[in-house]
Amino acid sequence: MSTPTRTPATWRLRSRALTLGQRTLVMGIVNITPDSFSDGGDFLTPDNAVAHALRLLGEGADILDLGAESTRPGSRAGDAASVVSAGEEQARLLPVLEGILRARPGVIVSVDTYKAATARAALAAGAEIINDVSGFTWDAEMPAVCAEAGAGVVLMHTRGRPEEWRALPRLDGDAVVAAVRDSLAASLAAAAAAGISPHAVVLDPGYGFGKRYGENYALLARQADLLTLGRPLLAGLSRKSFLGRTLAPLHNGVDAPVAARETASLAALTAAILHGASIVRVHSVRPAVEAALTADAILATRQAS
Repeated sequence: MSTPTRTPATWRLRSRALTLGQRTLVMGIVNITPDSFSDGGDFLTPDNAVAHALRLLGEGADILDLGAESTRPGSRAGDAASVVSAGEEQARLLPVLEGILRARPGVIVSVDTYKAATARAALAAGAEIINDVSGFTWDAEMPAVCAEAGAGVVLMHTRGRPEEWRALPRLDGDAVVAAVRDSLAASLAAAAAAGISPHAVVLDPGYGFGKRYGENYALLARQADLLTLGRPLLAGLSRKSFLGRTLAPLHNGVDAPVAARETASLAALTAAILHGASIVRVHSVRPAVEAALTADAILATRQAS
C-alpha cells in the first residue's frame, strides 16, 4: 500500500479561500497570555501583541493564530472551572485582533479558542478561522457558531484534558495513530452534521496534546496516514516538550528548556511537511519559512520523479 501524499485542496474561510498543498503555509503564533509554556506574558498587552504580530507578518507568516488562554499541560483548559472566562479571553483577544486588522487590512487571522462565545465575537470582528484544540468536543455550541459564520476551521485532536495528561495510559504506535484518526473522523462528522463543508476544515494531529514522549514520534512517522480522512493537515510542533526530552543528552540529562528547542522544532517541522502537512504552526517564523521552502523543494522533486 502506497503512503498517501498531500495534494492541492481548497480551504474555504469566512470571506475567501486558500489553496493548500502547492506550498507549505506558515501560521505564526501570537500568545496573548500570561502563562503559555513558550512565551507567556511576553505579548500580553495589546500594543506588544500587535507589534509582535506585525513582525511575524514581516518575516513571512501567511496566517496569524491568536490565542488568549493557555492549554499547557496541567492547565484547566476545557474544564467548566477554567480560570479564563469567555469574557476575560475576549478582553485579551479582541483589541489585538482589531489592532492587527487596522494595521494590515486583509491579513488572515485565526483564533485559537474552544469557547463558542469567543469564536462568535472573533468572527464578527474579522477573524477568518477558528482553531479549536478540542476538535469540537469541549463546547457543544462551537460547530453551529462556525457554520453560521462560514468560518474556516482547524479541528485538532486532544486526548483528555490538560490536567489529565500525565495520568493517561500509554499507547503503542498503532494505537495512538488509530486514536487520532478515529477522533478526527468524529470531529469531521460533527462539523458535517452542523452544516460545515468539508472544504472549510483542516485537521491537526495535536502533537503534545495528551500524547507522551514516544507517542508523538510514532504519530509523526505515520502522519501521512491521516490524509486518508480527505482533508489537509496542519502540524504544530514548535518548541513542544517532547523535543526538549529528545535533547536531554545535550543538557546533562535534563529536558532542554524552551529557548533551546528551535533547531529540533525545525527538524520536526521538516519531517511533518515531508509526511503530508500543508500548514505548520510556529513561534519563530523566518526559520520556519526557510525550512518549509527546502522541504517543499524535496516534495516537488519527489512528485516529478
